[in-house]
Formats: sequence, C-alpha cells, structure tokens
Amino acid sequence: MHSFWEYREWFEDADFTVIGSGIVGLQCAIELRKKHPNSRIIVLERGYLPSGASSKNAGFACFGSPSEILDDLKTNSTEEVAELVELRVKGLEILKKTCGEASMDFQRLGSHEVFTTTEDLLFEQCAGQLDELNHLLHPIFHENVFEIADHKIRDFGFSNVNHLISNQFEGQIDTGKMIQRLISIVRSSNIEIINGAEVTGLKDDNHGVAVELNGNYQFKTSKVLIANNGFAATLLPELDVKPARAQVLITSPVKNLKVKGTFHLLEGYYYFRNVGNRVLFGGGRNLDYEGETTTSLETSELIQSDLEHKLRQIILPKDDFTISHQWAGIMGVGKTKKPIVKSVSSNVLCGVRLGGMGVAIGSIIGKEMAALT
Repeated sequence: MHSFWEYREWFEDADFTVIGSGIVGLQCAIELRKKHPNSRIIVLERGYLPSGASSKNAGFACFGSPSEILDDLKTNSTEEVAELVELRVKGLEILKKTCGEASMDFQRLGSHEVFTTTEDLLFEQCAGQLDELNHLLHPIFHENVFEIADHKIRDFGFSNVNHLISNQFEGQIDTGKMIQRLISIVRSSNIEIINGAEVTGLKDDNHGVAVELNGNYQFKTSKVLIANNGFAATLLPELDVKPARAQVLITSPVKNLKVKGTFHLLEGYYYFRNVGNRVLFGGGRNLDYEGETTTSLETSELIQSDLEHKLRQIILPKDDFTISHQWAGIMGVGKTKKPIVKSVSSNVLCGVRLGGMGVAIGSIIGKEMAALT
C-alpha cells in the first residue's frame, strides 16, 4: 500500500496513464505532452526495465524482405501491401526525427535477403517478381529497391548460400541507445515513468478508469492508453493479438568480421546483423510456434542451439567465436499484420499488434494513439 505522499506525488489527478514503456508508449507520451501541455501524464512499466521487445529487439530499421512482401501479396491487395510498407517507412522517419539518427547510432548499411542452397526455388520466385516489387514500391522510394547481388556472397564469407537480393534503403540502430533516448525525452517532458507497476485490472466507468497495479493497489485516471503490445491480451483478451517470443544471441568479437549490414534468412524466420565486430542472430520461432506463443522471457535450448548451428554452418563458417549473450523479447502478432489503434471503451485506447515491426512502426502507432485523445 502506498503512502499519502506517494499517492499525491505519483498518481493523484492523472490525466493520461500510458501502459508500457516501449517505443509505442514512450512516443505516445511525448505526443500527449505536445497535444496536452498542462496535463499530468504517467507511464507504467511492469518490469524494472522495459519488458516487451523495444529494448530487446535486433535493431533492424527495415520494412520487409522480398519474400516477406511477396508472401503478404498472397493474402492482401497491392494497395494494402504498399500502405503497410509506407507505414513502416513513415514510422522510421518519425523515430529518427524524435531520437536523432546519431543518438541511436542509425546506420543505413543496406540489407540482404540470403537464399541458402536449399532455397533455389524460393529465389527463382523472388527474382522473377523483382520488377513487380520495385514497381510497387517506386512511388514510396522513387528508385528501385531490390536487386540481385550474388557477387557479394564471397565478400561476406558465407557458406551454403547460393543467392542474395540486396536492398539499399534498410538500416540498423542501437536498440539500447534508442530506448534510452526516448526515456530521456519523456522524463525531460515532465512525464513520470513508474517501473515495477504491472497493470492487473482496468475498469472504465465512463467518468474515468480505475487502474489496478500488481493486484493490490488502485488509483483513478482520466484516460488509459494501452501500449504493451505482446502483453495486451491480459488486459484486452477480446482483441486479435497474442504474444510471440523472439530469441536472440550475440557472439564475441570476431576478428576481421566481413558481415556488415542487416540480413534476412530462411523466409524471414531468421535474421542477423553486425553489431560492431560481433554478429547478432535471432529467430527460429518456426521451430516451435506453440512454445514461442508465450510471455516468458526465458530462452529455449531447442532454438538457441539451432541459432548457434546456423551461425557456424552459414554465417561464420571459418571464424572463431563464442556466444557471449542470449535473450528473448515478446512481440505482438495476430491474423493480419495491420496494427490495432482504436478506442476500446469511453476512456481506454490501445495501440498494439505491431507484428514484429516495432522499430519501424512503433513511433507512428504511438503518435496515432495520442491523436485519438
């Protein structure tokens, strides 16, 4: 139970309460301050650090590999797919403008989709539709986006790889610097971030929202904005959003590392990049969809051993390295990749289901949610 002093300083007369201190929640808080300069805004975070994917992701500033976009075209119209790519591009621009490129170490090193020796058919399908993809995206980028780049395979030192398709527009960020910059902006805007505050209940009585914290404390706020993405199902079980764990590892420094940029592998189920002279490698959710539909931040031996095996067989076949760190983050996914931004009751709004594209669209979703207030 909190004291009178604590209640008065942290919770009393809260106008806006944002749930989640990831990209969506922090950008939302920043936009709320611009729109409501005299309001009292607080951000609640269940962990002692951000608990979702925003501070745990791979730091890809991307909008989709050729095979991913072609897969989207199987179930969506060309207009819908183009709109989704444009949303990602606009979201990245908002993130860069908010944080500053230097503050989050943004580097546009380009990206590559890697096709292994078992994926010749997939490559032929992608290569055969590159002109179609470039035409689709030309109104957004005003240049061709994708090109075949098989000549670069030897430069990167890969093994068991037959083809590459390059994208000049994608880049990478330092996830830690990015989230710290957002936190700094929020706090300098006179917005309190309260860690260790898990929201376990909400009750909207049309005059405001009663917020239950950690199962044993309540306070009243005028409006709630839910930005906890993969954890949203606990508060909004009626929405089509469920957790999806993404596991990652990073190597020790590799001498004379040849890998530079961001890479999509095996239909996008795997992804890797350089972090200085280390390689960060993640993915493998396709090995155990049921097991990875969880909010647990533990890693699994099945996926971690698979990641290390692919590192040694494909990415760093001739290099000496050890695994220096392993972790997991929680994404929010659903039947479609279109995010959910809407009011769910009189005084509760949400911006969730980022579909593994939080870096790209988190800022624009936070901005759109704040605009609904």
